[in-house]
Amino acid sequence: MDYVLQLVLNGLFVGTFYALVALGYSMVYGIIKLLNFAHGDIYMLGAFVGFTLLTVGSGALAGGAGIVALVVVMVLAMIATGLVGLVLERVAYRPLRSAPRLSVLITAVGASFALEYGVAVTYGPSPRAYPVTIGGGAFDFLGARVTYAQLVMMAIAVALMLALDALVRRTRSGRAMRAISQDPRACLLMGVNVDQVISRTFFIGSALAGAAGVMAGAYYGKIDFLMGFIIGLKAFTAAVIGGIGNIRGAVLGALVLGLLESFGTAWLGSQWRDVFAFAFLILFLTVKPTGLLGERVTERV
Repeated sequence: MDYVLQLVLNGLFVGTFYALVALGYSMVYGIIKLLNFAHGDIYMLGAFVGFTLLTVGSGALAGGAGIVALVVVMVLAMIATGLVGLVLERVAYRPLRSAPRLSVLITAVGASFALEYGVAVTYGPSPRAYPVTIGGGAFDFLGARVTYAQLVMMAIAVALMLALDALVRRTRSGRAMRAISQDPRACLLMGVNVDQVISRTFFIGSALAGAAGVMAGAYYGKIDFLMGFIIGLKAFTAAVIGGIGNIRGAVLGALVLGLLESFGTAWLGSQWRDVFAFAFLILFLTVKPTGLLGERVTERV
């Protein structure tokens, strides 16, 4: 039982990283039906923004100020990646909003490559060590080992996800997002500034991905310009499992994916982790194509 609990905790921890990135996929798809494949690279960009800020301010990281500085840097990285998301939406996606979906999809792939290799040119292709890492001790929880770093990361991720859920469900801006996801044309007739709401959605989703990038860099201690590719695929998979377009479904799908990877690694070995996760996705979609919390919708013409 101790071993099973350890696998569950490890899976939940990995799932929280996937959830922060998957939320951006679901938010954007839920409103404008766009698969933003550059979103994983926003996560990577957030890690490098944090790396830059921590390197420049390395003199302020001595002693116990490291964790406080990391939180401040994470907030700044969220703002920076949110602004990048705004620019990406305005320059790459908004002009193609009425174009065929294949054109927008190709543009998203091009934006992904532009971000990846732009960072590679700026920082170099070699991995970089993060200036601040969350190490420290651990404690036993019902026989399972939990590190303080995992506890801090999960607490921050859960707080961000709860804040987003409250924003979407309890604020005027959230009501506008939900209304546009239902019928953007009717929202225009009702006086809703659709472009502004879509831009705000890109900002929030990109900011969450940036926060996940900083946390990943601080936890794993190493970043590189291709780190967003795999987690982008995993986050997209999580969003599909949960029901893409559904905020809570994205979180649920991410946690399920994290648990699948944890148990799959234990049973089959780490080299089969990704195979196990994507095979489950294929099997799951044959049974429930709409995802765990997704709903079958009819396309309007």
